[in-house]
Amino acid sequence: MDTKRTVFPSQGLPYLLVAPQLIITIIFFIWPAGQAVKSSFEREDPFGLSTSFVGLQHYLRLFQEPDYLASVGRTALFALAVTAISMGLALVLAVAVNRLIRAGTAYSTMLLWPYAVSPVVAGILWWFIFNSSTGILPYMLEFAGVRWDHQLNGAHAMILIIIAASWKQISYNFLFFLAGLQSVPQSLNEAAAIDGAGPFKRFWTIVFPLLSPTTFFLMIVNLNYTMFDTFGVIDATTAGGPNQATNTLVYKVYSDGYIGLNLGSSSAQSVILMLFVIVLTVIQFRYVERRVQY
Repeated sequence: MDTKRTVFPSQGLPYLLVAPQLIITIIFFIWPAGQAVKSSFEREDPFGLSTSFVGLQHYLRLFQEPDYLASVGRTALFALAVTAISMGLALVLAVAVNRLIRAGTAYSTMLLWPYAVSPVVAGILWWFIFNSSTGILPYMLEFAGVRWDHQLNGAHAMILIIIAASWKQISYNFLFFLAGLQSVPQSLNEAAAIDGAGPFKRFWTIVFPLLSPTTFFLMIVNLNYTMFDTFGVIDATTAGGPNQATNTLVYKVYSDGYIGLNLGSSSAQSVILMLFVIVLTVIQFRYVERRVQY
């Protein structure tokens, strides 16, 4: 069987078509990453007029700094909690909507709306809901004997950013889980039902294993989301406080570099964060993907 191939009239046309994407990638991704790597080996004077090469001094100092090591632990807790909550709730909602015969499209549309909200706006919305003076949830929690104050209590602040970041990501996960559920052959469920398997058993033995490629993909996307895209949520809700209780790795890069004006240490942190995400993604593809059933 002959396969059709696209033939361009000139050899330079394919490169011309790819050039805009390459230019955007170089300017907005490769160049900033290269500058960060370069700055991580340098120390800049207070006036920004000259730099001096310091080698691995910034990296060695980071791993001796208790605040940075504590930030790594907070980031791990935050990433695991947001990934588990957002994916778990999205899967439950997707299963519920997939079983609807009528009004399924309307429910799907409403559940997708939060994804259109920017991280900063999502953080502000939940900040108002959990505001200790005017928020509705602290008022309700007070009846249960819980005095909510995320401005003074570090645990409350961490719970706040986890809820805000999870709510923002549920819509994205829901969309992919729903698409995955709709691609599962209905004949498999019908055959299992004829054999006497209940809905719960059919889901865990038939549907969920077939969703493993979608689950694996969303796990990688959600971990990357918590590492990089949650800066707006944290800045709008807690700004890394109280007492650095919500100062994750991505926010510490900003606070040390922009607020503390320590560009060398901030650049080193960004390089470490980038390498950490790359290593984590490689491990996931190397070991976790073996359990994925395509």
